[in-house]
This record gives sequence, structure tokens and C-alpha cells, in this order.
Amino acid sequence: MSRQEKLLLFVLGCINFTHIVDFIIMMPMGPQLMRYFNLSTEEFGFLVAAYSLSAGASGFLAAFVVDRFDRKKVILFGYIGFVVGTLACGLAPTFGLLVAARTIAGLFGGILGAQVMAIVSDAFPYQRRAQAMSFVMTAFSVASVVGIPLGLYLATEISWHAPFLALGGLGGIVTGLIIRFVPRINAHVQQRGSRPHPITAITAVVKNPNQLRALLLTTVLMLGHFSIIPFLSPSLVSNAGFSESQLYLIYLVGGALTIFSAPLVGKLADRQGKLPVFMVFAVLSLLPILLITQMGPSPMTYVLFVSGIFFIFTNGRMIPTQAMVSSVVLPQQRGSFMSFNSSVQLLAQAAATYGAGLIVQKSPTGQLLHYDWVGYVAITIIFLSIFIARTVKPIDVAVVAVPAE
Repeated sequence: MSRQEKLLLFVLGCINFTHIVDFIIMMPMGPQLMRYFNLSTEEFGFLVAAYSLSAGASGFLAAFVVDRFDRKKVILFGYIGFVVGTLACGLAPTFGLLVAARTIAGLFGGILGAQVMAIVSDAFPYQRRAQAMSFVMTAFSVASVVGIPLGLYLATEISWHAPFLALGGLGGIVTGLIIRFVPRINAHVQQRGSRPHPITAITAVVKNPNQLRALLLTTVLMLGHFSIIPFLSPSLVSNAGFSESQLYLIYLVGGALTIFSAPLVGKLADRQGKLPVFMVFAVLSLLPILLITQMGPSPMTYVLFVSGIFFIFTNGRMIPTQAMVSSVVLPQQRGSFMSFNSSVQLLAQAAATYGAGLIVQKSPTGQLLHYDWVGYVAITIIFLSIFIARTVKPIDVAVVAVPAE
């Protein structure tokens, strides 16, 4: 991998780091926010879902136009708006304004994930793509090791506003890195006279069964994953006996483990095949889901072990998935398709989060009830994803019939 490629992946990783921390920090801050605003589980689920809903909507609309522009301009526009929305979260004085600020951050953040993956897919051939994506997705691990613990420390020692203000300041620095180090990426832009109408972006997906199956795979995975994630921290505090000050350990240990596991998974997927590696990690991820959602008072070492393998296995199934999904479309339509994919993914996250909030209930003693029900649903959904993944064929190896014109 050349120095230029590494530098590009570093900047894309910084983009991922900041908007992942911005999104995830809401969940470990759940106990604090629920207490501060006196929220029910349903209201907290709606607060988390507000970002995903707005991001899903903006990602869908962006899909109609993003392939008409230089990817650097698109990601810079989205990132600046995201930074403004994040700063607004830090300044929000009430629950209603916080929801509004989260919506603004989501509107712009919904553009970022898809464009990061589109840039990686454009810059790296399929044979090296899983490894490249594993580096970018390591941002999740770094966010867990550094961003989440630091954010929780700021929230505990100062206020819940502090993590968002700190992220907004860091976002200003990352904006400079984008301007300086991300090259123009416009080879996919067609000549003005031959550009298709924007509506063809969605009709092309609808008419392509392989792309529809890829979107279905993303949807199913997010439904299973985000039915568990939002109430992980509240359940550990209410059911497992963790204190709010100890929650950072979950993300510190899990993130540290995935820093080492993610690059290995990427290399393994490139060598052994994306689908076999996905299937192995999808099956392995079912065990920690079962254990986490049924956990009662437990020793810290046990909780950290279970949450650690949860991070490793869930991250391990996402790396080959991203490589598979990004490879079902030609570069000329990749930005649009990845925006559709991101939109579907975010809307599925919102549905799963809000749905879990309706199932999980608070007992009079403060415990969270029926989290195990959510676990059974998630296990069923993730198991289903294995069969869907078998039907997704990368365009590099798929037999594609192109009608003569």
C-alpha cells in the first residue's frame, strides 16, 4: 500500500471516527440522559432514532445526485454540515432542541458513511478492498478505545454537553485534513451530455435483483444489530450491576480488541473469500448476543469477556459485508448505490432502535425487562442474513448480461 493510499485511508478514518463517536456516544450516555431528562425507554429510543431517521432520508435523496459531483466536494459539504449539527447538540438546552440538533447532524451525517465507502471502493480494486475497508472501519475501534471513554469522562466530569462540543472542535481540524489531503475523485463523472436523469439511479437498483439482495442484506444486519446496541449500556447498569463510571471499560476493551482483529479479518476475507468469512463471524456473533441480553448481576471480568467477543464478532461480520455490498455496482453508479445502501441501513437502525424501545420496559425497581426478547429476535434475524448473503454476487465475478444497443 502506497503512502498516498495510507494517507487517504487515514483521513477517511478520521471522518468515520468523528461521526461514529457522535452517533454511538448517545447510547453509553443513555443512563445519564434518561435520568437528566427523565426519559422513558420509548423516548430514549426515539432520541437515538432521530439521527438515523434524518440520516436515512438525506442519504436517500443524496443518492439521486452524488454521482454527478466530485466525491471530495460531496464529502466536504456533508462533513461541514455534520460539524455544525454536532455543535448544535452541545449547545441544546432542552430535550426538544436536542432532538432537533440530532436531526440536523443526521441530515448531513447520512451522506458521510456512503461516500467514505464509495471513495474506498473507487480507490482500491476488489482484490484489496476488504483490507482497505478494514483500515477505515478500524475507526470504530479507535472510537471505542479513545472517543467513547473520553466522551463519557467529559460527560461525567463536566456535563452531557461537553462530548458534542469537543467533537465539533475536532471536526474543524478534520475539515482541514479533507481539504488538504483528499484528492479530487471524479473519474466516475460522465460527460455532461451523457449524464442520465437522476431518477435512473433508483430505477437501476430496482431492476437489478443482485443490488436489491445486497440492500436486503444490509437491512437485515442492521435490524439485528441495532435492536441490541442502544440498550446495551442501560442494561449493564440496570441489570448487570455496572456503574455509569465503569461503562467506558466496555468500549475500551471491545475497541482495543477490534483494533487488532479488524485488519486480520480484512486480510482473511481477501484471501479466503468475503462470503465464507462473513458466514463464520455471523454464526459466532449469535453467542454473545444471547449472553448479553440475558445477563444478570455478573463479575466485571465476565461482562468484559462477553462484550469483548461481541465487539470482535459483530465487527468481523461487517467488514466482508461492506466489501460485498460495495462490489455489486459499477463505479459510475457506486456513489448513488452506496447512498441508497446507507439510507436503508440508517432507516433499519432507526426502526430497530425504536422497536427495541417499545419491547424493553423499566420495572418499578429500575431493571430493564424483556431485553432477552430483543435478543431472540436479533438472533433470528442475523441467522437469516447468512442465507441472504449467499445470494449476493460481486459484479467482478457475477455473470452480467449486457444487452446490445
